Amino acid sequence: MHNLLKKLFFISSIITISLYNFVYAYELEYEEDSVNINETIQETSTNPLAIPTISSKSAVVIDRNSNTVLYGKNENEVRKMASTTKIMTSLVVIENCNLEDTVIVSKKAAGTGGSRLGLNTNDKITVKNLLYGLMLCSGNDTAVALAEYVGGSIEGFADLMNKKASDLGLKNTHFVTPHGLDSDNHYTTAFELAYLTNYALNNDIFAKIVNTKTITISINNTSKSINNTNELLGVLNGVYGVKTGFTNGANRCLVTSCKRDNLDIICVVLGADTKKIRTQDSIKLIEYAFSNYTTIDIHSLAYARFDNWINNEFDFEVKKSSAKISSLKLNNFPYKKIAIPKDQINNINIFIETQSNIEAPIYSNTKIGYLDIIINENTLCRIDIVNENDIPKRSIIDYFSIFFKNYYSIILRKYC
Repeated sequence: MHNLLKKLFFISSIITISLYNFVYAYELEYEEDSVNINETIQETSTNPLAIPTISSKSAVVIDRNSNTVLYGKNENEVRKMASTTKIMTSLVVIENCNLEDTVIVSKKAAGTGGSRLGLNTNDKITVKNLLYGLMLCSGNDTAVALAEYVGGSIEGFADLMNKKASDLGLKNTHFVTPHGLDSDNHYTTAFELAYLTNYALNNDIFAKIVNTKTITISINNTSKSINNTNELLGVLNGVYGVKTGFTNGANRCLVTSCKRDNLDIICVVLGADTKKIRTQDSIKLIEYAFSNYTTIDIHSLAYARFDNWINNEFDFEVKKSSAKISSLKLNNFPYKKIAIPKDQINNINIFIETQSNIEAPIYSNTKIGYLDIIINENTLCRIDIVNENDIPKRSIIDYFSIFFKNYYSIILRKYC
């Protein structure tokens, strides 16, 4: 009987370990298919001017200044996104709590499978250190610890994530968990993930964390060094973030931010079959963007044309008013810079259109026209032209004054 119990215990232990390893293999950022980045860069740098052919199921490159799509492949297709979920997780945490707060790790958080920081039940660690564990080594245990601390539960935190998504206008994004393990109700698109990342990078704390290659954090006042899973950070020119991801359902995913000179982009690849393909596709898209696009300052271009129009062409009559429009401005720039194809830099045209028939009263900041910046009949942006001062309607006294002035003018011409 004793031997039978020992055998049963041994068999159950094997089963438990197998299941444990299966769960952990479900979301591992340190993947088995290692990549030589320098070799991959050389392999993919054949012809960056040509539109690249990529293997990832979905991808997008956007210009950070304007959210304009520079390259897209199924960029609006709904897909699982694995640990790139943690971009939203970290953003919600940063915006909703004090980073110096201390978190006591729950049993549930400590027992979360997949990629881990290595937390144990009742560990004490600051929110800031949890964020580094979340974004560098993609700790699912840290994701749950943060979710419980900020949202009270995974479900409560998911509500915060979805509210933020709604606030940002992400209509094809929905969150169920803070870590991104596969769920049919947990999804986004390449474009909306890029848009979210662009917003998150405007937060200095987030930007600093995702640009960190290695750091030493503290758990229970004990030091621990962790490294970033982002294979392009610190290797490919200009890369300064953002996040890797992998699950069986999502396959390999990578969100990359990169800046060279005046062009700042975000590249997203989702659904790559291997880590090498994920890396190759990202490099191809990044090099394509920087080889083919440049940034123009539409704010300066618009005002140069506008000032010339004011000084040399402007002639605008306001009916039923004795006053004239004396002060105009350009209003509501959607963005001040935008990326355009380098070969289109000499094809920029700027047109101004104003209302032909407008009556007083006109109140300040009333739109009287617009300025269009156009390339090859495609409007890059439309900017409102508004008046800065109130223009009153003529009163009865104004009309009597005009009448008597005209009357005396006729009398003077007739008798003098």
